Amino acid sequence: MWWVILAVVLGGAAISVQAPINAALSRELGAAVPAAAVSFGVGFLVLLAIAAFQGQGGAFLKLPQVPAWTLVGGVLGAWYVFATVWGVASLGVVTLVAALILGQMAAAMVIDATGALGMAVREVTPTRLAAAALVAAGLLLSRL
Repeated sequence: MWWVILAVVLGGAAISVQAPINAALSRELGAAVPAAAVSFGVGFLVLLAIAAFQGQGGAFLKLPQVPAWTLVGGVLGAWYVFATVWGVASLGVVTLVAALILGQMAAAMVIDATGALGMAVREVTPTRLAAAALVAAGLLLSRL
């Protein structure tokens, strides 16, 4: 379990580094949407190579059978990358990440409470609400 947490923490660190790198790409290209597209394209190529290396390339053949709603993750990921490219220059990395985390926690609590998208229902406890409130406070403090 700790390895999973460590991997996710490193993923969070990657987000903090990714935003300014993508913003620099946006400055070099002169536009945010092309920069986001290039970022997605590079990520796609890396994941395609990993899938091939692991012998999982055949999974792509199942794409015509998957429910269309399961492809919305790509749309949401595109919004995320665009929002970070666009927002990091004016917000700074700390405020950007605090805002991202607050949005993630709010959506996560709704998903947990309702069991949406095939997830198990998990209680939204006062402790979890306090955690989100502390992130909101951190977001506000990051702007002082």
